[in-house]
Amino acid sequence: MAAVLEVEDLVVRFETHQGTVRAVNGLSMSLQPGETLGVVGESGSGKSVASLALLGLVPNPPGVVEAKRLKVAGQDLLGLDRRGLQQLRGKEIAMIFQDPMTSLNPLLTVERQLTEVLERHEGLTRREARKRAAAALSDVGIPAPETRLDSYPHQLSGGMRQRVMIAMALLCNPKVLVADEPTTALDVTIQAQVLELLKDLQRRHGTALLLITHDLGVVAGMADRLHVMYAGRVVEAGPAADVLTSPLHPYTQGLLRSVPRIRGPLGARLDAIDGSPPDLAALPAGCSFAARCGLRTDACTKSPPPLVPVLAGRRSACLEAEALLLRSGVKA
Repeated sequence: MAAVLEVEDLVVRFETHQGTVRAVNGLSMSLQPGETLGVVGESGSGKSVASLALLGLVPNPPGVVEAKRLKVAGQDLLGLDRRGLQQLRGKEIAMIFQDPMTSLNPLLTVERQLTEVLERHEGLTRREARKRAAAALSDVGIPAPETRLDSYPHQLSGGMRQRVMIAMALLCNPKVLVADEPTTALDVTIQAQVLELLKDLQRRHGTALLLITHDLGVVAGMADRLHVMYAGRVVEAGPAADVLTSPLHPYTQGLLRSVPRIRGPLGARLDAIDGSPPDLAALPAGCSFAARCGLRTDACTKSPPPLVPVLAGRRSACLEAEALLLRSGVKA
């Protein structure tokens, strides 16, 4: 089965007065139809910038996007002009942004924001587009969709606004859906509803989902595969269940230890990762995580460790990955 998303050696840098900021540095990934790939990491790891690059939304200047390969549904994004990117967005690849209140236009009704997509990509009349828009709202579980079409974003709850964003993203049945922190601004109950909605829509339409989040609990319940990003690079990749149960990179281990646990002792402090992420305008010569890592050796500071296979389906960018594998008890 052909991949609907192909990314090889993606680099996104920003030219600033302070120097070149490498927000994404050599990212490679692929997505099959119906598959969910989770991308996790701290704020500033490059997750959201990478997603913007996939839709051609990185402003130039100051941003520069380079890649050996960057294809969506077989189309080369790097070879498309502005008009070509506009035709691709919404039809072949769509995005659910982090905060629907700032992503939806406060001056336009829900109807106008939905019908504009259909008029542009499918050439529908206003009446036909309104009918499809109402069906889309119903599809994402919004009651009385005909009435909601006439609402403005501020008249909807946070959960409803997020559902409108999902409906908008899925209007033209895109092959790839990028969800950037789709549940961050929602309470726990609405989070669960939105995630279940995404699963259901994915099952029905066979959409490939790129799920960007810092919430490991969300990834555990949604992702087939997982990429862990740090300082613009993928430092660990593999099946989500394996990465979360037997991590092969110290950074992934640190992320998992920092997750609050219900069954821990009362008043116990979180096990935080010491130090701070490096300055992306002045990355160290070696491993970007070395300054915060308890396993570092002199070799770690000489050159960035490549992301290499450690065992079937598992890759790690750590010189101590084999030692971590032995400690985890997983058989190679």
